[in-house]
Amino acid sequence: MSVAGAGLEGAVSVRLETVRGRVRAVSVAVRRPAAARALCGRTPEEAMRLVPLLFSLCGTAQSLAAAEALEGALGLDGRPHAAARALLADAETAANHAWQALMEWPARLGEAPQPKALAGLRAAAAAIHPALYPARDGLRPGGGSLRPDPAALTATVAALRHEVMRTVFAGPAPTDAAELERWADRGESPAARLMRRALAPDMAGFGACCVPALEAHPASWFGERLSADAGFAETPRQDGAPAHTGPLARQSAHPLVAALLAAHGSGLAAHVAARLVELAGLPDRMTACAERLENADADTGTARHGEGSGAVDTARGRLAHWVRLEDGRIADARIVAPTEWNFAADGPLAQGLAAAAADAALSERAGLLVMALDPCVASSIAIREGN
Repeated sequence: MSVAGAGLEGAVSVRLETVRGRVRAVSVAVRRPAAARALCGRTPEEAMRLVPLLFSLCGTAQSLAAAEALEGALGLDGRPHAAARALLADAETAANHAWQALMEWPARLGEAPQPKALAGLRAAAAAIHPALYPARDGLRPGGGSLRPDPAALTATVAALRHEVMRTVFAGPAPTDAAELERWADRGESPAARLMRRALAPDMAGFGACCVPALEAHPASWFGERLSADAGFAETPRQDGAPAHTGPLARQSAHPLVAALLAAHGSGLAAHVAARLVELAGLPDRMTACAERLENADADTGTARHGEGSGAVDTARGRLAHWVRLEDGRIADARIVAPTEWNFAADGPLAQGLAAAAADAALSERAGLLVMALDPCVASSIAIREGN
């Protein structure tokens, strides 16, 4: 979500100083409440009830990451639930990508958002959980009673695919760069019209920089760093340097995205296309995942001390939790979210805006780049002309 102003969940503030037609200085500041601190002192059960309330935009992913971290601390085995959890995460990712395409992107184009179109897609995504866990108990350490309903899952994923193609693509999704350009030129949906804008010569390469992608590190990689350094949660580093995470990092090898990267670098065109490519591919990925499902029961244990970490790919990027348990309660908890990577003071947004042309379209281009990197909090952009 990238809207003007600040909300209870925090804000990203971007300040640009321009001199003689160029951006001379970029300041990116992230203000977020210490949500992880709110988990401290609570039992695992209390924490799991609180997590989705603290993170309204990606409550499923946050719950899954927290559950995995608590499993490590409690000595529980959640592996029999891995495929089901992947389905839950993908369903939420699809809904969040669709929110961008049907609500945020039309607003950026000066068009009316499409909440009715989004509602059908969200309903399909929400139906995944009960089709996996009839008791709706899948989001807890050790898992719940996994009893997948193959017929319901097939129908639900088919409905999700139908809604994505109907509302976002208005037909089949483009599969290569040439098809993408033709689809964008036709402009039959807000997503196509936004893509057309992102492919414009003044937009396609805007924001391109040399910040590398965050690799698909396991949960333990994050856990080692979060446990050793509380500052990693606010200023994460990969090999001592910033990194970007999200659809572009995950889809960079896709032929369509790779072609745009080769032509324009990691600018607006590649970011927008990567989100569309990922959204179009999620139903197939979910179908493959559903084929691996087997019945499973919850794992339980009595451990009262320990630590663990969990990591989940969300619509916005890689999310990680780390917790330490003492006497059956959370003694310490740390979270590093995609926002901290993409909106670091020297991260992809800051580097992508550095030395940008300061013309009449700077505000629009900067806003689109913020939107493409997709903070999960409100954002604001201020531009000041210096001496």
